Order: sequence, then C-alpha cells, then structure tokens
Amino acid sequence: MGLGESSIRKETEQNMEAVTRVQRIAEAGIGQVPPEYIQPPDQRPNKPMSESPSPPNNIPAVDLSKESESIQDEIGRACREWGAFHVINHGVPLELLRQMRSVGRSFFEECPMPDKLKYACDSSSAASEGYGSKMLVNDGSVLDWRDYFDHHTLPLSRRNPNRWPESPPNYRRVVAEYSDEMEALAEKLLKYMSESIGLASSCIKDAVGEFYQNITVSFYPPCPQPELTLGLQSHSDMGAITLLIQDDVEGLQVLKDGDWITVQPLADAIVVLLADQTQIITNGEYISSQHQAITNARKARLSVATFHDPAKTKKISPSSALISESSPPRYRGVVYGDYVSSWYTKGPDGKRNLDALLIDKMEYLCDGVAARIEVRSTKWTTNGWKKRCTTSGGDER
Repeated sequence: MGLGESSIRKETEQNMEAVTRVQRIAEAGIGQVPPEYIQPPDQRPNKPMSESPSPPNNIPAVDLSKESESIQDEIGRACREWGAFHVINHGVPLELLRQMRSVGRSFFEECPMPDKLKYACDSSSAASEGYGSKMLVNDGSVLDWRDYFDHHTLPLSRRNPNRWPESPPNYRRVVAEYSDEMEALAEKLLKYMSESIGLASSCIKDAVGEFYQNITVSFYPPCPQPELTLGLQSHSDMGAITLLIQDDVEGLQVLKDGDWITVQPLADAIVVLLADQTQIITNGEYISSQHQAITNARKARLSVATFHDPAKTKKISPSSALISESSPPRYRGVVYGDYVSSWYTKGPDGKRNLDALLIDKMEYLCDGVAARIEVRSTKWTTNGWKKRCTTSGGDER
C-alpha cells in the first residue's frame, strides 16, 4: 500500500469517526435523533414515576466543616438511604473546580474536530483512554447522547499527560492537580464511611486497595428529541466511589424509591456516588447509587466524573467485621477484573451485575458438620436477614 493510499484510508476512517460523534450530529441541525440513540419506551426519561406523593427535590448535602461525629451520622444516613450526596466545604480549591470545568469545555467547544480525533480512543476496547462516544463493547446497545474524554490518572504509572489535549495550555496541569485533590477527598470520604458503619477508619480503603483512578469529562450536546434519549443510561458505577462536578445545567438523575430525582446543581459542591464494590464491602448496608443522565433541547451540559476503583486483580468481598450468624454475607466475593468485564460486555441494565452476586445458597457449619442450607425465603432488613431455610437433613430453621 502506497503512502497516498494509506493517507486516504486514514482520512476516511477519521471522517467516519467524526460522523459518529454526538456533537457532530447535533451541530448538523437535525430535527430527529438517529434511531440508534432512541431508548426503548420503558427506558425513556418521560416514563411514569412511582406513586410517591412528594418525592424529594434533591440529594442530601453534607458539610465537611462540621464536627466529625455529625459528618459520620449524615454520611451514614445518606449512604443507607441514597447512595449519593453532595459535599460542601470539602477542602478542594474552588478555583481548581472552575479550571477543570473550563478546560473540559474548551476541548469540546473550541477544539476543531480533526484535532479532537488525534486523541480518539480505541472504540473496540472498553474504557480505553481518550476521546470517544460509545461506552459499551456490545454493538447491539442503544447509544448514549454523549461524547467524552477519559483520562487514566492513577496510579502514577498509568498517568501519561502526553495522551491528553495540549490546548488550552493549562489543560494537562489542571487535570493532574485535580486528580491529586480527588484522590485525597475520596480517601477522606471512605474513612468517614468506615467509621459511620462501625468499622476501623481504614477498613473500606484497605479492602479497595490502591486506587485506580479515571477522570471522565462528559459533554452532552443539545438534543432535538430529549424525550426519546438518555445522555447516559441507567447504571451504578463499578468501582468504590465516584466524585462528580457539573456545570449549572440539570441532567444528572438518581433513583430513589422508584422515582428519578433530578440532582439540582449546587455551586462549589461535589457529588458523591457510592459504587458497587462499596456496597459489597459493606454487605449491603450501604447502597451504590443507580443514576442516569437526561438531555435537553436548549443547552449543552458538561460534567467531570472521577472514578476510584480497585486493581483488576483485587478480590472484593463483604467485610468480615460485618459478618455474623445473624448477618451472613449477602454477596459472593468477586475479582474486580471479572466484574468489569461483565459490566462492559453485558451492559449495566441498572444494577444487574451487582444483583448477580447475591447469595441464595450458603454453606454453614452445623454442629461441626458442613451442611448446605438453601434459602427458601429471605428478606433483608436493616436488622439483618429474616429467613426460613432447610438444611441437608430436612430441618427447618
């Protein structure tokens, strides 16, 4: 193949990539969204809500400048009831939050498409670093109305700023500084979560191990038919804890008691989203947040999500300190890399990957003899399991 033919092929591939970018579609002035972005009727954002008479109008807000005991109480309540909350007075420089939003918006709104495509991620590989639009490997999934840039930031061995945009000139410095601040805040929050559930301060962080951190800047262009699309489909995050900042445009929704609650942006606040591995470690005492992003027809929206995950070789299980005869493990242990693979190939579909780990059969030691106990009916309450089960000898318990 000659150099001329190679250049033509490369240009063609880049043009094809450009066509699939949501921003490019939106800027073409179309009146209808392409069919591959249309959600099934039961997944659309205008689906009926629950019959709750007065759903809450925002997630809780926790002030980190309060006394430690008060912070623990408020975080514990938010983790049990929501899996999501704002933090204010969090200690992250507010100017850095502004700069992070600014450089992210600059890339999407000011950088020409050919320059953007220099950083295109590998669309055939899940969670590859760079500029992309498609999150899942499964070709049959409905597409999200979103473009994104994913940065691999921690451990430092994964951090290569040369893979990030050069413009504006402070882009790489801002992302690196932001990464360090988010890591420190994530560790602080996991400490409060551990203490609030009666564990040693370092328990949840120790269970997670070294953070593998990604920072994803998401850009949601205006959509001509927002009632048919989602900016990001319903899911819970895979890892341990996600920290998110957004601009002043509404779009993030959190599921609470059957209602999708639109998170009202709070100036200078950071949204905390518990993720699936924390739900496993706390044996279901704390819940990961099921959330989605909706679109609108008028104004683009930008958010920056910082994910803190275990290493893919790490095995995650319920904390032994939370396991007892009256509170047996609710989840099977899982190697995190296997969990990630399932999430990306099957799709999130709410929290189905987490639900697949729920235990319905358990091995107990009864009178010194291992007996298989098959749960005939179970109900989880805040006080533990309520169950009727049959041992291998036929005895009901």
